[in-house]
Amino acid sequence: MAARPRKSANSDGRMSLGAHLVEFRKRIFRALLGVAIGAIIGWLLSDQILVALATPVNTITSTQGRGASLNFTDVSQAFDLRLQIAITVGIVLSSPVWLYQIWAFLVPGLTRREKQYAVGFVLTAVPLFLAGCAAGWYVLPHMVSILTSFAPQDTTNIINAGTYYSFVLKLVVAIGIAFVLPVLLVLLNFAGILSATSILKSWRIAILVIILFCAIATPSADVFSMFLLAIPMIFLFYSAALIAWIHDRRKARAQEKFDAELVVP
Repeated sequence: MAARPRKSANSDGRMSLGAHLVEFRKRIFRALLGVAIGAIIGWLLSDQILVALATPVNTITSTQGRGASLNFTDVSQAFDLRLQIAITVGIVLSSPVWLYQIWAFLVPGLTRREKQYAVGFVLTAVPLFLAGCAAGWYVLPHMVSILTSFAPQDTTNIINAGTYYSFVLKLVVAIGIAFVLPVLLVLLNFAGILSATSILKSWRIAILVIILFCAIATPSADVFSMFLLAIPMIFLFYSAALIAWIHDRRKARAQEKFDAELVVP
């Protein structure tokens, strides 16, 4: 039986621009729906999350001997902060949904093997995303302690709650997404879009981008935290390149074996 052609594809197997736009709209809607459901859960958990966010600030009093507190500078800031927390939690909780939608859009009309790659992408990317968020959360108290230690001894740190949360958001979520990028490289390699040679050739650019990213995500005064985040990200990049190289070698050997079987004795 002949294979069924992919939906909305041209004769050469490529999707038209209109089909791409329809596919993009569908994937965006599903991703946003997942984020919205997660945001509802995040709103219900916002009280506990606010307490957890305030913990690094509250420990300043015991570790540095000076006062510190989170403050809301206008009437609507408390509501705005809870809304931001809800959206952030929604992004984290719905990560399996939107990660799958990203992969499904990059490789439309998934074949059975590509669907297996997509499942593997989600199962691998979600733990790495959460690990990245955990890494950001782990270094957060260290950063808060270092940055507030520059204040004079007999002063009080009055920290704007909105600014503080933006700092935490940039650190935690951005690092979580960065941890997922090596998995995307592997999946693009498995799909035949990106070779291991291309990944390895870009190692200088990759390391530079990682260092710049960590420098932006962490305070300039905290060089230790920057390298603490950069080292596992560089390790993940080379791990992705190694997996891609192994896959390319196996694929090349399988192709050589197939070609040899076609040769008439």
